[in-house]
Amino acid sequence: MPSPQTPIDSPFGYRSTARDVVANIDLTSKTVLVTGGYSGIGTETVRALAGAGANVIVGARRPDQAKEILAEVEGATTVLPMDLSEPASIDAFAKTVNEQVDALDILINNAAIMASPLARDARGYEMQFATNHLGHFQLTARLWPMLKAAGKARVVCLSSIGHRLNGLDLDDLNWESREYEKWPAYGAAKSANALFALQLDKFGEPDGIRAFAVHPGGIATPLQRHLTMDEQKAMGWYDDEGNTHETFKSTEEGASTTVWCAVSPLLEGVGGVYCENCNIAEAVGDKPHLASGVYPHVRDEGTAEALWHKSEELTGVTFKG
Repeated sequence: MPSPQTPIDSPFGYRSTARDVVANIDLTSKTVLVTGGYSGIGTETVRALAGAGANVIVGARRPDQAKEILAEVEGATTVLPMDLSEPASIDAFAKTVNEQVDALDILINNAAIMASPLARDARGYEMQFATNHLGHFQLTARLWPMLKAAGKARVVCLSSIGHRLNGLDLDDLNWESREYEKWPAYGAAKSANALFALQLDKFGEPDGIRAFAVHPGGIATPLQRHLTMDEQKAMGWYDDEGNTHETFKSTEEGASTTVWCAVSPLLEGVGGVYCENCNIAEAVGDKPHLASGVYPHVRDEGTAEALWHKSEELTGVTFKG
């Protein structure tokens, strides 16, 4: 069952970096898979894990660009093509991974799009939900036998403080009966990521697989590609001189909680929790005064289970227990 949503005594915090987190961790012989591991915090996640000795596989929609970016990363990295909005691409990627490795120790569902204009995949599914959640749902299901084979594996799902924008409309996940709004669509997708981790942990615990949801923090990355500078200034992310807000993290700091969830020995026997700043986040009400903590709607086990069944229905994919 999910662990209590209660902070623990962690030696790391807000300004810790991914390399700080793995400084005393040996990942030799471990296999890690990171989606979108060639941009923003994904690159720093790969850098830290490969530097600690892991064999890191990167799923990339732009594989040539990914290979160029990751060429300077020390350690073992492999780039394979995958588009999370295309089911056939996900299946082909998973098949190739299965042919190359026997077991998968860590899966990091990192890739995402944010606040994009209305777009739909070939199935007609809204693109933020399809890419951020459904693509990772299908991928995780296809990799499930390899995660089980590891004996003790972890899955890290990148959520966001954006989950606070709103929850899910389970009757209209693809914005078919409402006028599309990019930010509520993002809030729904990020809520889905956290809910997926909650239900996935419950499903995987008997096989030693634990799942975590992560808010990496505010970071200036290509994730903001769909936003104008005026929009970002209006939200207080940048000042008039183009400087980021003082609370923003560097990409190295932004990758730290992902890596902490993936490797920290403090999380042995723990799972299903939402984490931030290298710790389990505090459970808060719907309108907290601080820019931290997790809202109750992504901790609702009934909603998590309902989303799981909806995701099976929409993708035609089921997990094999």
